[in-house]
Amino acid sequence: MNSAEIEKSVSHILIEIIEYIPNSVVSKTIIRKTTGNVTITASDSGEDVAEKISPFDTFIQIIEGEAEIIIDGKSNFLKVGEAIIIPAHTLNAFRANQRFKMISTIIKSGYEDINITI
Repeated sequence: MNSAEIEKSVSHILIEIIEYIPNSVVSKTIIRKTTGNVTITASDSGEDVAEKISPFDTFIQIIEGEAEIIIDGKSNFLKVGEAIIIPAHTLNAFRANQRFKMISTIIKSGYEDINITI
């Protein structure tokens, strides 16, 4: 088993995979492959994740608490069970107005640079 990933073929309680750390944002990789990653993140209240741009679409699902996800300057407030897709090449940031946990999934298609002739 890759030590960076959680154990396969075993049931997991997602909100228990990672714990909050005061004044911090912490992440744990669930799956890491060349074709994409699944990560679980816990953010303590008052913490922000700096603005960034990803070259791939990112699927975000809130599994505990509430999160403010800012995409191209527009705030989106997500609660438990809600999800959003951050489009590739879009400026985004996360704000923890209260503690939250989320799962982020990035799928890298790998076909953007390949020319296919039929």
